[in-house]
Amino acid sequence: MGDALVDVRDLSKSYEKGNERVEVLHRLNLQIPAGDFVALMGPSGSGKTTLLNMLGGLDSPTGGSISVGGEALEQMSSGQLARWRSRHVGFVFQFYNLLPVLTAARNIEVPLLLTHLGKAERKRHVATALEIVGLADRARHYPRELSGGQEQRVAIARAIVSDPTLLLCDEPTGDLDRRTAEEILRLLQALNRDHGKTIVMVTHDPQAASYALRILQLDKGTLIDGAGQ
Repeated sequence: MGDALVDVRDLSKSYEKGNERVEVLHRLNLQIPAGDFVALMGPSGSGKTTLLNMLGGLDSPTGGSISVGGEALEQMSSGQLARWRSRHVGFVFQFYNLLPVLTAARNIEVPLLLTHLGKAERKRHVATALEIVGLADRARHYPRELSGGQEQRVAIARAIVSDPTLLLCDEPTGDLDRRTAEEILRLLQALNRDHGKTIVMVTHDPQAASYALRILQLDKGTLIDGAGQ
C-alpha cells in the first residue's frame, strides 16, 4: 500500500513515569488509503487516542514514522506542524469545544481565521459547511440554544470547513443519546461516502464502529488480528 494517504511505520510512543518507562504504542504499522473510514477500538489505555493525536500532529513519536499525503510529520518543527494541521486536519471531540460567546456560524469560521481567505470567502465556506451538516437555519444560534446533537453538528462543520485531508474523531458520540448518536454517525458516513472524506474515529462502542468501513482493534499499543495490514 505504498500509495496510502496515511502511512505509519514501526510507530512507538513511550513516556517516563518516575523511574518507569511506559510504552503506549509498540512498533505499530498502519496504512489508510484516501477515502477510508476507520474505527479504532480497544480497551482504555490501549493507545487509541495517542495514535489519533499522532495522526493529527498533536503528539510526536518516540520511534518510527508517520506520513500523511507524503509529508513526514516526525520531521516537522512544532511551527510547521501547526501550519500543516490547519491545512490538513479536522478534529471532532466528544465534548464539542464550542465557544459559548460565538454563534454557530462564528464557531465554524474560527479555523478559517488562520487562512488567507477574505471575509466573503470565509462566509461562503461556513454556509457550505452548515448546509452539509443540515444546520443552515441555525447559523445565528448560540451553543446554549442548540441541542447536544446540533452542537456536535456545528463541531463537525467546524472540522470540515477548511476541507481537510483527514477528519479525526475522538468518541464523537460519547456524550449523546443513541438516536442522536446514530444521526451523527450517519452524517460521518455521508461525509465519507458523498464528500470523499478520509475519517479515523476512536470509539468504545461496537455499534458506532459498525458505521465505519473498517474496524481496527488496538490492545496494549499493538494492532491485533492482523488489522490494518
